[in-house]
Amino acid sequence: MTLSVENIILRELSGVAELKQAEVFQNEVWGEDDKPDNSDIMLAIQHEGGLVAGAFYEDRMLGFMFGFPSATLGVQHSHRLAVHTDARGLGLGMNLKWYQRDWCLKRDITLIRWTYDPLRAINAGLNISRLGATSSTYYTDYYGAMEGINEGLPSDRILAEWQLNSPEVIQRTEGFIAKESDIEGLLLRINIPSDYETLIASDMQKAMTERLRVRKEMQEAFSKGFKVTGYNKQSSSYILNKV
Repeated sequence: MTLSVENIILRELSGVAELKQAEVFQNEVWGEDDKPDNSDIMLAIQHEGGLVAGAFYEDRMLGFMFGFPSATLGVQHSHRLAVHTDARGLGLGMNLKWYQRDWCLKRDITLIRWTYDPLRAINAGLNISRLGATSSTYYTDYYGAMEGINEGLPSDRILAEWQLNSPEVIQRTEGFIAKESDIEGLLLRINIPSDYETLIASDMQKAMTERLRVRKEMQEAFSKGFKVTGYNKQSSSYILNKV
């Protein structure tokens, strides 16, 4: 059967065997150099109110999500989200996030936070444009030195904040995506490479230059009260505003 969203089931993982399957899956997606979250930790966190979920076609795992409670009541930290290469292009990452939203709202969790690399355009498109998350926090070299696809570059991250019941997020559940003209207040643009992965592979020095440029521009914007509220795929640029 041809893979489609209609024949993929999203559900919580059940039992140690599936949690161990998730360990293998993480290695398949991110490579052996990126150590997976292990089944023991995921089992304990799941029992204490965390979310460990997957996307399945029959018995095959095609997506994985891991989130856990934060120190703030009503807030979940979304730690991992992965989609297998065979299932890319189906919107599975977005569907997993909407599944997470529904799961959290049923448990009176109204804010989900996670970090991501601001130079990964595909993540900006999903997190900011498609889901309606915002950001006003920049972390410099968040994880320290990394291996695998991130080796040799500072592990800078921004904090995405997803207010699950905000008007902007509710609009997106109905298929509405805000245009730049819909954003109110003083606007600012920050451009990013349209394909940072290819840039890393072809020109590491330029990749480092872009990392440091975006870091400087975002930190300066955040310090002045601007917030990331949009992303324009055509121009590969973040839209920041200050109301």
